[in-house]
Amino acid sequence: MIAVTLALVAAASAVPVTDVKPEVGLRTYVEPVKTIRSESSQQPEGPYSFSFETENGITREENGQVKEVLDEENKPQTVVVVRGAYSYTDNDGKIETINYYADETGFHAEGPSIPTVAPSRR
Repeated sequence: MIAVTLALVAAASAVPVTDVKPEVGLRTYVEPVKTIRSESSQQPEGPYSFSFETENGITREENGQVKEVLDEENKPQTVVVVRGAYSYTDNDGKIETINYYADETGFHAEGPSIPTVAPSRR
């Protein structure tokens, strides 16, 4: 899974991008963003971690741990608990950081641009 993700990042960064402006009829070459740091680790038992940073300030880090939980029928089931974060510069020039985790309860993300559910009134 990590190898595929890293391969896609590498492939995407190697492909020249053309910026099409149909209103003007011009096509201009856009230099791909370079990855300046990339690290990964995969353990045979299942745990993994990876992180990367690009020259335009995008960062991402993630790790996964194997956990045994009980399913709906009270049978043991192995899941991977994922925790991570990514950061980028928003349109206003501020650094936006999103923290997330995914486990047997689903995917959960928190950050300034992630809507929160208001508490229900009774």
